[in-house]
Formats: sequence, structure tokens, C-alpha cells
Amino acid sequence: MIVRAKAPLRISFCGGGTDVAPYPQERGGAVLSATIDKYAYASLLEKDDARIHITSLDYDTVASYGLDEPMPFNGELDLAKAVVRHFSPQNGLDLFLHSDAPPGSGLGSSSTMTVAMVGVFKQWQNKPLTDYEIAELTFQIERIDLQIVGGKQDQYAATFGGFNFIEFFDKTVVVNPLRINDAIINELEYNLLLCYTGKTRLSANIVANQTRSYQERKPAVVEALDQMKALTVEMKNCLLRSRLDDFGQLLHEAWLYKKNLDANISTSQIDQLYATGREKGALGGKILGAGGGGYLLFYCPFQKKHQVAEALEKAGGQVVKFSFEQRGLQIWDIR
Repeated sequence: MIVRAKAPLRISFCGGGTDVAPYPQERGGAVLSATIDKYAYASLLEKDDARIHITSLDYDTVASYGLDEPMPFNGELDLAKAVVRHFSPQNGLDLFLHSDAPPGSGLGSSSTMTVAMVGVFKQWQNKPLTDYEIAELTFQIERIDLQIVGGKQDQYAATFGGFNFIEFFDKTVVVNPLRINDAIINELEYNLLLCYTGKTRLSANIVANQTRSYQERKPAVVEALDQMKALTVEMKNCLLRSRLDDFGQLLHEAWLYKKNLDANISTSQIDQLYATGREKGALGGKILGAGGGGYLLFYCPFQKKHQVAEALEKAGGQVVKFSFEQRGLQIWDIR
């Protein structure tokens, strides 16, 4: 039997950072996000050779261990090893991994890949896990087992899929699916532009700096997180009420606050690309994920979108087409 899973990558519109401890425990966090038609894939093939083979198709990397051998965390396929450790398979297997975006892209690719891997093991071992349990288990594997610094939004976005207003509290997470008219979603998609900066980054370092600044109660960081949380609510209301130009302008306001979280969130290249987009008519935008590289998102009035795209390409960016994906984690098997 072969078990396959795919989980969608996400665009986080606002609130990233308020999902990182200890902010949600102390003040409550909120994130507005939507999943897109870019995915992380995992395939599991049961074997009879009592060995575990893990293959990253993107990096042409293979790890192989006996069922009773230790699987050390050494920086090579550690997420996969952590998932395998958790599910403690009693049979040999081949695990194949592939993603439409590299780690550090700002689209939540690492967490999304972990969701896909949890999905195939859930199916293979017939575990009755709910969506909340899948997301929480993914968080535990990344943040607790592997001690990777970061928040909680990506695991829930990839598992649930669609447009969500996600609230983070001390002990609980609440995913609020948004019932947005198809016409609004189509118009939003038509006006948004995704631009790859050509560089990835290690998000954990930026998140660690931001967390330390919050714990030290640096006024600019505390205010930025509080304001971003408030803007997340405003942006959700704009989507529900079809006020898309207001939504685009709030993206810009949120980006200005986000830059206050850490000096490494933006770079001279990002600032240049962002200024180019704004000069050509984009109402707002932001760097996706923790910052430092990856993808920029812009909201452009439709009649100016092509001008913004052309200018970004000339400035060294790479415009990438995408569509929204309403489905979350999908699992199937081939017998």
C-alpha cells in the first residue's frame, strides 16, 4: 500500500508574531491567513526489509536506518526523523518528500511538510486524529521535540485550509473559518501579486530576536504586536464586507508595524522591491513569514497590477502566479 498526502502552503495576511510564545499566553494572539495552490507532498510505501528510507526529492538527500537504530537529529531530514520517531513504525517503509517552495520562503513550507508527513502516518497506522490534533501534534514535533523556534499559525493553516481567522490563547487555539463570498475571493486573488525575492532565510533567528525583545518589554515591539493583532481583526472585517481597497491599505500599515519587530525582518533588497511596488500603484503589501527573504505580497488595483509586476521583474523580483486553495490536508492511499 502507498499512502500519499498533500498540504497547502499559506499566505499570512496579518498577525504573524502574535502566535509565538509567550505573547499568546499573556495577551492572546490572532492571525488572518489563507492557503494557496502550492503544496508540500509526502508519500509512504510500506516495505518488508525492516529499514526506514527517507528521501527528499527536492534536495536529492536520502537517510536510511534500521527499525531499531537510533535516528539522530543532525540537521539532515530532522523533521522527517522526528515524525518517524513519534509514530514508532513496526514495519519498514520508504518516505518520499517534495515541496513546491523551499524552507525559508515565508509560505510556511516546513510546518506544512510536517503536516503532510503526520497525515501519511495517521492514515497508515489508522490513527483517529482530528484536524486540531494533527495541527497540535505537528506543533509539538517542531517546537517541542526539535526545539525549532516559531509560532503556531502554519500548522493550523495547512491542516484546515481555506481562509481562517485563528485565535491563540494560553491553552487553546480556535480556528474560525471565514465564509467569504466567491466573488470577493476571486477579486482579492485578481488584485494580489506574489513576488519571490530570490533569497530564503532562517526564520528561527528572526523569531528568537523578536521573542527576546518582547520578553524584555521593548515598547516598540510590544506596541507593534498589539497593533498587528488589532489590524488583523480590521482586515478580517474588510474581507467579510468586501472592502478590498481598505484591506490593501491595512496591509501597508501592518507592514510598517511588522518592521518594528526586528531589524532583520527587512533588507535593502526587500525595501527596494517594496518601494518599487508602491511607486507603481500597489496600495500595500508585506514580506511573508518571519522576514529577511522569501516572498513579498502586494495588493494592487487591477488596472495597475501589470505595471507593478513589470517593475518588480525589472528590479530583480520574480512574480509567481497562484490561486487560493479552500481545502486543507488531503490524504489518500493506493492499494
